[in-house]
Amino acid sequence: MAKQKSPQKMQGTVGGLTYYKTKRGHLVRESGGVDKARISKDPAYKRTRENMSEFAEAGAVGKLIRQAFRSLLVSMSDGQVTSRLVSALFSIIKTDLINDRGARRVAAGDLSLLEGFEFNVNAVLANTLYSSYAATIDRATGQLGIEFPPFVPEKLISAHASATHFKIISAAAAIDFVNTKFEVKEVSTGEIALGETPTEAISLQNTLPANSEHPLLLLLGIEFYQETNGKMYLLKDKSFNAFSLIKVDVPAPFNP
Repeated sequence: MAKQKSPQKMQGTVGGLTYYKTKRGHLVRESGGVDKARISKDPAYKRTRENMSEFAEAGAVGKLIRQAFRSLLVSMSDGQVTSRLVSALFSIIKTDLINDRGARRVAAGDLSLLEGFEFNVNAVLANTLYSSYAATIDRATGQLGIEFPPFVPEKLISAHASATHFKIISAAAAIDFVNTKFEVKEVSTGEIALGETPTEAISLQNTLPANSEHPLLLLLGIEFYQETNGKMYLLKDKSFNAFSLIKVDVPAPFNP
């Protein structure tokens, strides 16, 4: 399922795609009910074949990205993340100015449109973590970093009511869309107490291969813990655990 981005929301079936409305917004998915052999050969379904091909491309790339960050998505994603990510990637495919319709690819589109993608719509990062931070990507050295100045958690974090501590997490990936491979690095703070005591300055540095030829993605997340009898327990309620794609860097020129 993909989400409609046009201001003119549609419902019904057009070009092999079905547009419909849900509580998550206006979505689009592949239509059913037509013989596959006819779709694959009939000239009347040329546009349908093009749409299906590009929809499959969005789905495959979405799966690759989710695989790259799977260990973190377990605690920091919502139930509709798959369809929402496909929606975002489907929109990026349409910005591919190199390939013909039906053969357009995510990697040839404007990947910067992924910046700001929330893996958990129930906990938007900007509404959970209010501290300022600086995110940088240095392709030459392979360093992807996030820097926080000292801040007071009580004032700048919207925490779960049962939480006593939080952890800030950074993840970075170099993703090879052509060969469906990726390299991922994750780094996090330790558990930091919620309250009025200021944190120290925080530096999260992810190191990937220098001079990578692939798109680089930098993500930032926060999850909450409860301390009981001296032990830390990750809260099972994911409604406050935010995880956002905050920065993308693509090598120039990039024509996969």
